[in-house]
Amino acid sequence: MKIEIHVDEKARDLEISVTCRQLTPDVEKLLAALRMMNHQLTARKGDEIHLLDISQVIYIESIDRKCYLYTCDQVYESEFRLYELEQQLEEYGFFRVSKSFLIQLRSIQSLRADINRRIRVTMSNGEQIIASRQYADELKKRLGVK
Repeated sequence: MKIEIHVDEKARDLEISVTCRQLTPDVEKLLAALRMMNHQLTARKGDEIHLLDISQVIYIESIDRKCYLYTCDQVYESEFRLYELEQQLEEYGFFRVSKSFLIQLRSIQSLRADINRRIRVTMSNGEQIIASRQYADELKKRLGVK
C-alpha cells in the first residue's frame, strides 16, 4: 500500500482519494473508517450498503462475531468488531455496558436496578439491555447517577 499526502494551503476542504485495483473488504473497511470521521457509519442490510448518521444508532450488539447496529426501526450489520466500534464511537457518546453491547448514552430512556448489581437499561426504542456489574458503576458515573 502506498500513501501520499499533499499539503496545499489553498485547499478549501480535506480531500481523500483512494485508488485500487478492486474493491476488497480491506478497502471497504478503510472507507468505512473514513466515513466515521464524518459522523457516518457504513452498514449492510441485505445486499445494500447504507450510510447511517451516528446519531441514528441507538445501540450496537455483537452476536456470533458479527455486529448489528440498531436504529429506532431498522437493524443493520457492520463490518467492524465491537471493540473497534467502541474505540471509534466513544467520543460520540457510546459506552460499553457488557461484553456484547455498546449503547448510545443519549438514547437511554430509563435505568432500573437489577439483581447482582446489574442495571436494566431501557432504550428510546423500548429495548431493554442489561448492563453487567463490571460496567454498571462506570455507567452511573457517566450519567451522573448515584
